Amino acid sequence: MVRPPLSSWDRERGRQLGRLLREARGERSMVDVAAACGVSVDTLRKIETGRIPTPALFTVAAVAATLDLSLDTLVAACHDNHVADAPPDSSGLIA
Repeated sequence: MVRPPLSSWDRERGRQLGRLLREARGERSMVDVAAACGVSVDTLRKIETGRIPTPALFTVAAVAATLDLSLDTLVAACHDNHVADAPPDSSGLIA
């Protein structure tokens, strides 16, 4: 199965997620946070800079838990204000 290309909305949402995680990390080193949540420093860096705009759920969950963030908080903060403009996914739901 071929994955469809990401939209500009998907990419912006990934950048928002990265900014939120970077801000939540604060003064903690990237090495310390990556080690605590079991991901590589390179993966954490790519998520924080938006180079991985759609990281795996369990990766985001591990980083969020390490930073004491709820997934609900992240989803709400990354939710685009123009949801009506977002294309529906294959199930017919807004992504």
